[in-house]
Amino acid sequence: MIRLLIADDHNLFREGIKNLLGDEKNIFIVGEAETGESLVTKYRELKPDIVLADISMPQLTGIEALEKLKKSGQHPKFLFLSMFDGDEYIYYCAKAGCYGLVSKKIMKGELIFAIQTVNEGKRYFGAKITEEKLKEIIDNFEKKTERTKNGDELTPREEQIVRLISDGLTSNEIADKLFVSKRTIDTHRTHLIQKLNLKSLPDLIKYSINFCMTDKSE
Repeated sequence: MIRLLIADDHNLFREGIKNLLGDEKNIFIVGEAETGESLVTKYRELKPDIVLADISMPQLTGIEALEKLKKSGQHPKFLFLSMFDGDEYIYYCAKAGCYGLVSKKIMKGELIFAIQTVNEGKRYFGAKITEEKLKEIIDNFEKKTERTKNGDELTPREEQIVRLISDGLTSNEIADKLFVSKRTIDTHRTHLIQKLNLKSLPDLIKYSINFCMTDKSE
């Protein structure tokens, strides 16, 4: 029997997961959490085998909740469900120590397979993401991060933010999309302005647009 804790701030989504998995004989839903803080509390109380969580939640993000549990000596198995499952999200989730990331558009059969895989102590980031592919994604982001140490290149996160700025997103919108606080995004904006020797936010917006246009033309 796999004991599952569901964490998502949308009640309708949690109900949908419960209805989807309710008839599975080897999966038992032990509890629910609406926020990152309640996730941490419920995990300590219920000791589930797996946490099936959204990344973006109030108070603490899913990743922050995972990190908080790990720092307290816990060894949770997190499987994240998200609307975003691109390589950058796979990288940040894997680096945080989660066991998997799957799209909220996932079919029931694959979700059950993902839960069973994680329960066995294996990682699952989608049917097309083998361990070799996962290592490749992590290595690529690590190499890019290493190249930024001399300040000549943007870090993967900085590049991600620059692209979102070029799309016209506000700090709040970027924070929601990247599952971090607005303060974190504001700090990144300030650092980017300094790093790129720009004078103001409008200059950063112009840079972002030019950066993305140049990237597309290459």
